[in-house]
Amino acid sequence: MGSSRARIAIDAMGGDNAPAAIVTGALQAASELDVDVLLVGDPDKIDSCIKEHQKDANFPNPNQVEIIPADEVVEMHEEPLSALKRKRNASIRVAMELVKKNQAQAIVSAGHSGAAMAAALLHLGRLRGIDRPAIGAIFPTIVPNKSVLILDVGANVDCRPKFLEQFAVMGTIYSQYVLGVEEPRVGLLNIGEEPSKGNDQAVRTHQMLVDNPLVPFFGNAEGRDILSGNFDVIVCDGFAGNVVLKFAEGLGEIVLNILKEELTQGIMGKMGVTLLKPSLKRFKQRVDHVERGGGLLLGVAGICIITHGSSQGPTVYNAIRLAKDAIDHNVLDRMQSQFESPKQLTAVPEPTAES
Repeated sequence: MGSSRARIAIDAMGGDNAPAAIVTGALQAASELDVDVLLVGDPDKIDSCIKEHQKDANFPNPNQVEIIPADEVVEMHEEPLSALKRKRNASIRVAMELVKKNQAQAIVSAGHSGAAMAAALLHLGRLRGIDRPAIGAIFPTIVPNKSVLILDVGANVDCRPKFLEQFAVMGTIYSQYVLGVEEPRVGLLNIGEEPSKGNDQAVRTHQMLVDNPLVPFFGNAEGRDILSGNFDVIVCDGFAGNVVLKFAEGLGEIVLNILKEELTQGIMGKMGVTLLKPSLKRFKQRVDHVERGGGLLLGVAGICIITHGSSQGPTVYNAIRLAKDAIDHNVLDRMQSQFESPKQLTAVPEPTAES
């Protein structure tokens, strides 16, 4: 599918390293991808960061970068809904309004993930037929050039079986049209392969996935199956998914650090590192969470990428690339067309806030 220039709103004040790291990644994206970036936040701080890059050889066309003022930030310790009501000019709220008003096609945030999700629900709403949105994260597998999409990885700590069923449908669509998997294999994270294994939620969800014609369900996936390449999509509640996400990220960092330590021991080791440098670079690209950019909040009526609070420039760049891919592949329209089926359950009421 051909791509066109996209306008992406960036919460420039969200994250541990904002706004410097956010601006760095956004400028790189504006230079290398077919995107215009709208940097939302404190104009003076953002402009100061931009000026630090103006002498870079690949500095983007100024027309591709716009600063949108927002003088408040939802801090990590704040309760999302109350903070959004109180801070009417918070950067995440202003950025989300740009998407709502069609002034941007997507939003990227490294800030408070709960606030990003709450703002998306309040200002964009859910897709028709969706009860709960889910954060989908892409993991590498042992099979070269193959990844697995896991959802939910943190949006919903507790899930009803029908929520997990909806996650499976959304994951199938995303896997097909963005990740390019013609016939995705969908699994349900569980403690055993047998349909009767797990708690009541798992047993009921298993049967619902078996019965749903929209889901190419291949059974339960145990923990050892996650990175095996046997599944393209794995669904679970946000509690288990977030544990898996953080464990995988930590394991990747540990493996990379061990390799650096062990392969640089002595003169022979250092010579070996030089020879292995191309292979080590490819290895890093496969296991490093920085390369994946973050997670897509699936199920809301807008494209939202939630990335790590500790994100540096490269992660922000990849998050913007992920948003661009979702735009180019019409993910929202494809999901909405599936969930307009009469089979889908009635959505529960959304939270409300002062407009």
